Parts: sequence; structure tokens; C-alpha cells
Amino acid sequence: MLPRILIVDDEGDFIELVKFRLANLPCEFLVASDGVQALSQARQFKPNLILLDILLPDLDGLSVCEILKRQPNTKKIPIIFMSALSSEVTKRSAAMNAEDFFTKPLDLNRLEKRIAELLHCEPAAN
Repeated sequence: MLPRILIVDDEGDFIELVKFRLANLPCEFLVASDGVQALSQARQFKPNLILLDILLPDLDGLSVCEILKRQPNTKKIPIIFMSALSSEVTKRSAAMNAEDFFTKPLDLNRLEKRIAELLHCEPAAN
């Protein structure tokens, strides 16, 4: 079974860009457009990695991360934040529970390498 990556962002075009750019990774993608959907998807499908925006409708990404890290069945899922918020306070808050923080606009090459590292996989050759 391929590793699953849950991409959580309220901008559909951004999700499609990330999926397109990460297409070389041997994985499946799940998507959520708000915090409540993210929690539901994470609980139901137990992805191997979550790419999580901070500014989300319903429930912000920091809260989603905190909730997931408190639950036994989701606490070990690695989380990478992707956000336009780049203040040191935000980064420190995110770093408490997440494996990494990427500021938008994303360095997609660096993101792909970090995901491959966390999932212990290699991108397919072009």
C-alpha cells in the first residue's frame, strides 16, 4: 500500500499545485479544505504525513495539530506546516508539535525532499 499524504488547505488551486509537484513521490493524496475535515480525514484514513495550513476555516491548523497530537491513534503522524504566516511566534508554536514549517510561497523542491525523508521513499525518476 502506498503512503498517504493528507494535504489541508482552503485554496483548491494551491492543493492542486502541491499534488502536481509531488506527483513523483510514490504516494496517494487525500485532501481537506478546513480543520474539521482535516481531523475527520486523519482519524478515518490515518495518513502517513499531513501537510497543514495554519489559516483554515472552522478550526485553525495549530489547533488541528494539537488535537491530533493528543490522540493515541494520530499522535505519531508527522505534520509539516505550510503557511503564509511567518512570524517567529507562529513558527515556534508550530514547531512544538510539527516536524517542519514551510513558509508560502513554498520551496517545492525542498518540500519534496523533506517529505521523501520523512516517508523514507525516493521520488520517481523523471
